[in-house]
Amino acid sequence: MSKRTLILEDGMTFEGTAFGATRVTMGEVVFQTGMTGYQEMLSDPSYCDQMIVLTNPLIGNYGINREDYETTRPLAKALIVREVCHTPSNFRSQSSLAEALEEFDIPGLTGVDTRQLTRHLRSKGVMRGLLVDGEFNLADQLERLHNMLLATDQVQRASTERAYIIPGAGPRIVLVDFGAKLGIVRELVRRGCEVVVVPYNVTAKEVLRYQPDGMMLSNGPGNPKDVPTAIPLIQELTGKIVIFGICLGHQLIALAHGADTFKLPFGHRGANHPVQDLQTGHVSITSQNHGYAVDEQSLNGFELIVTHVAINDGTVEGVRHRTEPVFSVQYHPEASPGPMDANDLFDQFLTEITNQQEVTHA
Repeated sequence: MSKRTLILEDGMTFEGTAFGATRVTMGEVVFQTGMTGYQEMLSDPSYCDQMIVLTNPLIGNYGINREDYETTRPLAKALIVREVCHTPSNFRSQSSLAEALEEFDIPGLTGVDTRQLTRHLRSKGVMRGLLVDGEFNLADQLERLHNMLLATDQVQRASTERAYIIPGAGPRIVLVDFGAKLGIVRELVRRGCEVVVVPYNVTAKEVLRYQPDGMMLSNGPGNPKDVPTAIPLIQELTGKIVIFGICLGHQLIALAHGADTFKLPFGHRGANHPVQDLQTGHVSITSQNHGYAVDEQSLNGFELIVTHVAINDGTVEGVRHRTEPVFSVQYHPEASPGPMDANDLFDQFLTEITNQQEVTHA
């Protein structure tokens, strides 16, 4: 049991105990409010380069299993918890959380007041942090933090390098992988789709070669403006195939149609975010993980209209093209972890494909 300290760029420190990998690490410190699903959170590619603070006090009690990973190579920088359980008890458990962190070379910090840390991030905004072991000079470490350069290649690192196909007898869906969660693939496969997963920098010409029935733009990490290759892709394929965007995919659709995005003070990361459908008035409880949002005012005069808004802060949670079969949501309909209130958006996507095919063949 060795001393490990989280140092925030504003000088605040949180001392606790090390677990997981043994190495110094830096990243953006964010908090996640979900009560369960720590394995899915840890392996969500959208957390690339981020240090995840989990607000639920006990983490690791049901262990780690093969089935619940959202990627095969987690890219989070660290996991910070109030109390870690080293003796999990669950019939599906195959290893402990600490063992998983060691396997993926991710440092963990336990024994800190995560409620105080979360309140601090909520009032000051997310910020850069550094984990160090043992004794240290605070001034030196703060200088190191302030000199830390924020990466802009998270999507490139999170995306697949080569296209691959998951067979199915239903519609052929091209999934553009900006850091896609496996939950999205599972939902498409569950509906019988043939899924063609392609890299983030795929061109419109390459997509059309697959003769797809629809294209899905996945979630992913970082700033949407760091993915300029997606803009011409979306622009060229709008009106040619049905397009559905999730999270980062939603933000990229907005950028491709002339709108703007901005960074939220502390983001939306949790499994209990209420979202209202403006057409029906229905409110769904959703799973979310994003640090950027679409600027609603920037949509004025362009082809997109707002379809969903966040109840908590009024930010844009969904858009639709006025005339073409293009729509997107900021939240995660595949949940994983989280409520399944919005899971029928995958069915809506397939219905739009069917409708489009009927129009084409009419």
